[in-house]
Amino acid sequence: MLFVYPRLRNYFSKEIFWHASACLDYQYFIMISIIKAFLILPLLLGAKDVSIWMSQLLQTYFGYFSPLRFSYESVVFLYTIALFVVGDFTRYWLHRFLHTVPFLWRIHRVHHSAEVLTPLTFYRVHPLENILFGLRHAVSAGVVTAIFIYFFGAKIGVIEFFGVNGIVFIFGVLGANLRHSHIPLRYGVFEKIFISPYMHQLHHTKELSHTNYGGVLSLWDRLFKSYYVAKTQNSLEFGLKGENPHLTLMELFIEPLKFYNQKEKITA
Repeated sequence: MLFVYPRLRNYFSKEIFWHASACLDYQYFIMISIIKAFLILPLLLGAKDVSIWMSQLLQTYFGYFSPLRFSYESVVFLYTIALFVVGDFTRYWLHRFLHTVPFLWRIHRVHHSAEVLTPLTFYRVHPLENILFGLRHAVSAGVVTAIFIYFFGAKIGVIEFFGVNGIVFIFGVLGANLRHSHIPLRYGVFEKIFISPYMHQLHHTKELSHTNYGGVLSLWDRLFKSYYVAKTQNSLEFGLKGENPHLTLMELFIEPLKFYNQKEKITA
């Protein structure tokens, strides 16, 4: 206990939670919450819209299909797994594109400009990136839903806890919410399958932001050669490599929208 307490105190120190970057997180959280509530969510395409369009497309090109005879419980289980796997796969690739496509990196580096990690760093995401991830969810969930309705009928459901996909909820309980913190939680051998908080913390460092793009599963990183693990280090340097951090609230919103220079290089 005498050994653990000083380390926990370091993880929750005022040097982290009153750092200028952390204070910027708190301001940004308020502003982005207002923007999402009044501008993004009311206008964003939803998964229901995509599923209706996709269902009509399937009926038009393939005609009526007599639903397969599976128990309701089996369909719910398969649907939950399919939503999770397709969602996590598309999340991996969108995240990777945000790092490798120059214009998208200008947007995403708002998130990586954080010099310390707090729970609210999770929300330090530019509105354009919020829109991209919202569209990703709508398309992936909508397409999966339409396919399941076509093959299994309209009686489908999802295993959920508090409105969250059961698999994602379990992952959160196991510590996923510590990804944006300085607590280096590891999963040991299970890091070959799942992204641990520490692996995501490595992704936020200046030197290793080109690794560990996965959301829940690290399988995609292993499959597409972006997987990285290392011995736990007490000190990691977060932020942008070779770039000035965003210093004001307005810069976080406006800077990514400035005229794009084709010669600009990606440093992530």
